[in-house]
Amino acid sequence: MSTTTYAVRDSATMLRRNLRHMARYPSMTVMLIGQPLLFLLLFVYVFGATMGASLPGASVGASVGASAGGRGDYLTFITPGILMMTVASVSIGTAVLVATDMKNGIIDRFRTMPIAKSSVLTGHVLGAMIQTALALVTLLAVAFLMGLRTDASATQWLGLTALLALLSLAMTWFTVALGLASPDPETASNLPMIFVLLPFVGSGFVPVESMPAGLRWFAEHQPFTPVMDAFRGLLAGAPAGPDILRAVGWCAVIGLTGYLWSRHLYRTRAAT
Repeated sequence: MSTTTYAVRDSATMLRRNLRHMARYPSMTVMLIGQPLLFLLLFVYVFGATMGASLPGASVGASVGASAGGRGDYLTFITPGILMMTVASVSIGTAVLVATDMKNGIIDRFRTMPIAKSSVLTGHVLGAMIQTALALVTLLAVAFLMGLRTDASATQWLGLTALLALLSLAMTWFTVALGLASPDPETASNLPMIFVLLPFVGSGFVPVESMPAGLRWFAEHQPFTPVMDAFRGLLAGAPAGPDILRAVGWCAVIGLTGYLWSRHLYRTRAAT
């Protein structure tokens, strides 16, 4: 078999290993999926009526189930932010799993085996992307049950799916690097928390126009705001705009940085 065939085979083996870990310890998956769902329910049903009524162009007569106007508008507004938070939340679990493998010496053992060196990290990345896909499908299903409405066409849904996959790949590679860089799983669980918090300091929960000048500047220039704005535009059925290009650019920067950093750490840390 060729080198590529060996790499694919070994990556599939590592993927099965990670999927078995997820099945054996479902509590982590439930926790990582449950956190964004909790935020969705909390913000829509507790703050939604008030927050939604103050959104620019909010409809007065719309409804979500038995709830009126503002809550439905706010559900539509924050869903992109919750999607962003879901990807970030699952990435925390990836960092913890990688750090656990490092601490237990499993990665060092894999390095002594006749397997493709790239397969160890690739298995973690593929497993995390599958977990992220399950979390996103669950979140969107709950959002639609709550009354989410969208004017997105089939092409825009494909675009949204592709952008979510690109974001998931980028975030996963970056958090794999954080897991390799962490001295223990506890540290690895804390380092990616910044990614869960950044949607709050962006366009995830309130329009950036409502923020004070300094905070508004940060919100407009941080990497997650164009990603969430791109999600919002695609769900609204709006024509493709510069937010999508900026979102793809940020995902490429994050993903490439994470990939190169992961490769460097895998060679240096695992060899020591």
